[in-house]
Amino acid sequence: MAHHPFHGSVPDDRLYCPHHDMWVRVQDDGEVTIGATSFGIFLAGEIIAFTAKPKGAEVAIGKGMGTVECRKTVLAVHAPISFTLLEGNEAAEECPVLVDKQPYAAGWMVRARPTAWDAEKVHLIDAGAYRRHILKIEPEARFD
Repeated sequence: MAHHPFHGSVPDDRLYCPHHDMWVRVQDDGEVTIGATSFGIFLAGEIIAFTAKPKGAEVAIGKGMGTVECRKTVLAVHAPISFTLLEGNEAAEECPVLVDKQPYAAGWMVRARPTAWDAEKVHLIDAGAYRRHILKIEPEARFD
């Protein structure tokens, strides 16, 4: 099968975890919304199921915040920061195509309260740096 290079978006209004291909968007109230990047989904393959940890879960950076099921495997979704989970995206759990096709909008994964933001935000990068990261892995990548 022919390789199709990555073609997708990397919105400028959030921070990115290149290690786990996740994004973090900080809200005005200090809470965050977290999701998988379109590049991470490209690498994993089509998402056919998503399950978040339960409300109130304490999740440490790098630990599982939920799972996604792809056509060939089930993968842990690793947290880009430490947080207390406020809510999982029930709509995305019921309709995982939202995660697959709208990862920066309706397909967000969790809403959370960071527990070590000042110490951990230094590990996140901006959109320009994340695009450069993608191009190192996928030199033919194109961005919307």
